[in-house]
Amino acid sequence: MLDAMSAPASPPVIRRDAYRSPDWLVPEVALDFALDADRTIVTATLSVTRSGAHDRPLVLDADALELLSVSIDGTDHPATIEDGRLTLPLTGDSHRVTTSVAIAPASNTQLMGLYASGGNLCTQCEAEGFRRITPFPDRPDILARYTVRMTADKARYPVLLSNGDPVGSGELPDGRHWAEWNDPFPKPSYLFALVAGDLAAARDSFTTMSGRVVQLGIWVRERDLDKTGHALAALKTAMRWDEQVYGREYDLDVFNIVAVDDFNFGAMENKGLNVFNSRYILADSETATDYDYDAVAAVVAHEYFHNWSGNRVTCRDWFQLSLKEGFTVYRDQSFSADQGSAAVKRIEDVRSLRAAQFPEDAGPLAHPVRPESYLEISNFYTATIYNKGAELIRMMAAILGPDRFRAGSDLYFDRYDGTAATCEDFVACMEEAGGVDLGQFRLWYSQAGTPRVSARLDHDPATATATLTLRQSVPPTPGQPSKQPMHLPLRTRLFGSESAGPLGPEQLIELRDEQTVVTFANIAERPVLSINRGFSAPVVVEGNRSPRDLAFLSAHDDDPFARYEAMQQLMLETLVTAVADGRADHQPVVEAVRGTLTNAALDPAFVAEAVLLPSEAFIGDQMATVDPEAIFRARESLRRDIGRAMEGEWRAAYDRAQVNRFEYSPAAKGLRRIKTVALGYISASGAPDAADLAFAQFDRADNMTDRQGALSTLTNSQSDKRIAALDIFYQRYRDNALVLDKWFTTQALSSRDDALEGVMALAVHPDFSLANPNRARSLVGAFGVNQRAFHRADGSGYRFLADQLIALDRINPQTAAKLLPPLGRWRRFDAARGELMRAELSRILAQPGLSKDLFEQASKSVEG
Repeated sequence: MLDAMSAPASPPVIRRDAYRSPDWLVPEVALDFALDADRTIVTATLSVTRSGAHDRPLVLDADALELLSVSIDGTDHPATIEDGRLTLPLTGDSHRVTTSVAIAPASNTQLMGLYASGGNLCTQCEAEGFRRITPFPDRPDILARYTVRMTADKARYPVLLSNGDPVGSGELPDGRHWAEWNDPFPKPSYLFALVAGDLAAARDSFTTMSGRVVQLGIWVRERDLDKTGHALAALKTAMRWDEQVYGREYDLDVFNIVAVDDFNFGAMENKGLNVFNSRYILADSETATDYDYDAVAAVVAHEYFHNWSGNRVTCRDWFQLSLKEGFTVYRDQSFSADQGSAAVKRIEDVRSLRAAQFPEDAGPLAHPVRPESYLEISNFYTATIYNKGAELIRMMAAILGPDRFRAGSDLYFDRYDGTAATCEDFVACMEEAGGVDLGQFRLWYSQAGTPRVSARLDHDPATATATLTLRQSVPPTPGQPSKQPMHLPLRTRLFGSESAGPLGPEQLIELRDEQTVVTFANIAERPVLSINRGFSAPVVVEGNRSPRDLAFLSAHDDDPFARYEAMQQLMLETLVTAVADGRADHQPVVEAVRGTLTNAALDPAFVAEAVLLPSEAFIGDQMATVDPEAIFRARESLRRDIGRAMEGEWRAAYDRAQVNRFEYSPAAKGLRRIKTVALGYISASGAPDAADLAFAQFDRADNMTDRQGALSTLTNSQSDKRIAALDIFYQRYRDNALVLDKWFTTQALSSRDDALEGVMALAVHPDFSLANPNRARSLVGAFGVNQRAFHRADGSGYRFLADQLIALDRINPQTAAKLLPPLGRWRRFDAARGELMRAELSRILAQPGLSKDLFEQASKSVEG
């Protein structure tokens, strides 16, 4: 067998163009588990049928398995696992193949396959974890119906769950018991799930649009039952929303969710049995922030929506991963927008895209939404696949309009139900139902990189016309030095600089060529351009809008995102000038922020987002060479001036945001958000009572949003109250792993000069462990995005990250690989920092027994 820790130095490359349909199909699977944490016996009976005219053997993937026996049609067959495969020569066209293997869940630190977590047993099979449970053709285009029988010690594992619906259970001798589940819908092996443990269920029911009653259960440790109400309500809301918006009804009699503490992902959409990272299920006001509440609802909805966009219609091969993930992210984003402020949700989604996906597109790990090759598929669960993939769906929805887009999705679900499809299949359905040509649009799936659009607006008062000249380019990316023009849908509107009103309706300009000129008639007054409204295309827009124009749009644009974007652009240009010249005129930004903050007609949640300065990382993305210290100084200087010039307004906003009790509603969330932002600006102003104000909020808070907001302000300060607040927080929540993760993250993101020393001390804290992915991400992952601390000029931040990744790779290669990208952006920094980063990448690559997960990321990154 091939163990991950003995992977070859140069693993084989898997290529999209090498896809070949399966030689053998597996219509039926019967699994029998004799469960035990130290040694589980798995007996699998596969009904296999030859696909096509050939004499090729049946090849079953197998990883980290102890093979006990193999039989074919009831006759024992001698066989061994070699190079991760069990090869069985078969003469007929259909057979029953039975294998028996032993696995050790308790020692499975990779958390792929069947593993132990908190005394329970659970599975994670996407992408290629099922081969760590039993020999199987572990690829997504093999769809089978599963019957699962489990036996276990009843005292240790009183609850036995799997996919589908329960069909039986009973008692056995010696304190053991059994349960059997059947899933009537064919599914790929990556959607298999099993959970065994001592769990309690929060229960409810849902009546579908056709009148069927579905039993719902969220399974957690009994002490966490009181934290499941929000997730259960979100599930029912998502089920109804999917019926109303997409016409999709749930298809089983039960729907179960299980929360576990040790999980590489956020959650997994296994058919009828979703397995979740507990951070995306457990929520109450004492332990969860508003962001956590929103994330729980979004992830619950995302995994439920996969029942159709991923399970009933799955992906043919892993190169088509965005077929299910991009579409489902778009669906969960739309759902979240419908539950609260659509404007704020769009701002949050674009901010995430710019923070994670734009740098990915601009770095050594850039890849198309549909990649052409990979070494390890787990490395392609990326912002490009998910977030950019969702933007592709959003663009198609904009091009088609709501009715035709719904017709396209209906056609897609109906045509490919029960099959494994491709991205091309989805686009073709949109073309057919929408009556549009998306031939050029398909380039979004094959070309990497973020398009750049130059937009120049000229006005001729004599003829009362305005001319908009648009030019597009797509920068080179690894393996793609030259690009073709993309199909870009740009929502556009003109506003009068004197009337402050719109000059005509919004237009959807579909830019297809390298250059396009659009003429607007009857434009008597000087127009101001509002373009890419709602962020209708995931592009970078550059233009000839002046600071005055940007300030004007931040006050008058009727598209909330465009209004926010104008403010951000004004801030960005000011900060970039300050970094380059050492100073900049802050007054235009101050006045624009004041106008937004004091506009009573605006939603407080929107105001809070609009007045926030761009992150240090995003400022750096605008520069040819990133200077972390100069960016930090420029940003802090602007924050200080905004805080000082508007101290009265910030205090008034802070006071207005005080509420008597916690309530989870859009209005209350908006007030808490503006409260935290105002506190940050008061602290930035240098006000002598800022630390007292923050500590008082920290001490009096009746919810985690206010408490963590105050703690973050104190953690970034020089006040001695910082130490007291951190100690109080730790003592209060030391026994709650999810909240303690916040304690680690808050310190890892500190803007203080000694942030790195603090992080290094936390890495040897008794409560820190690399074995839990959440804890590793909370400290090591958070530190990697702390631009100033991570890029300390002496390279000590790079050494710290490399040391942690080398250690983590021996435990959990998948998590280690996901934390490496900050080291790969070495070309964006000065030569000295670049060489230090490359040296750490080389040191990682020199480690013996490096996993192929980390090898792929590091080898691509060191080449730049």
